Amino acid sequence: MESYRHVAVAVEDSPGSMKALDEAVRMAALTGARLSVLHVTSIPLPPPYMGEGGVFLPDPEVMQDAALTWLTELTAAIPAAEPRVLEGHPPEAVCAWARVNDVDLLVAGAERGRVERLLLGSFALHLARHAPCDILLARPDRA
Repeated sequence: MESYRHVAVAVEDSPGSMKALDEAVRMAALTGARLSVLHVTSIPLPPPYMGEGGVFLPDPEVMQDAALTWLTELTAAIPAAEPRVLEGHPPEAVCAWARVNDVDLLVAGAERGRVERLLLGSFALHLARHAPCDILLARPDRA
């Protein structure tokens, strides 16, 4: 069996994502693989940044910069972790990035509640159907 050469993990600020990050670090260390840590921002439409009813939508550049700062801080203590901020619909962006970057193992958290799944869809299900590589889903520790 060939070992993994490139492990990528999709993260957000949630317990399931932190568990996925721990698992990805462990898998990369076990196999000597490259480790990419991905975070996806959903960028609003281009300017103007006023939504319907006068609701302010943040500047996409500010969102990208904030996401990269958060991700860089999150990965600072992980040797050789490569933080990457992607744009778009999260499951599609992650699968597309994994395909282009020869990812062998994609790790993600699996923890959305019923309401989130109804509104946003299942990230894990999308990965299971469309990822170009093996996937590992990590559940947060039960309290």
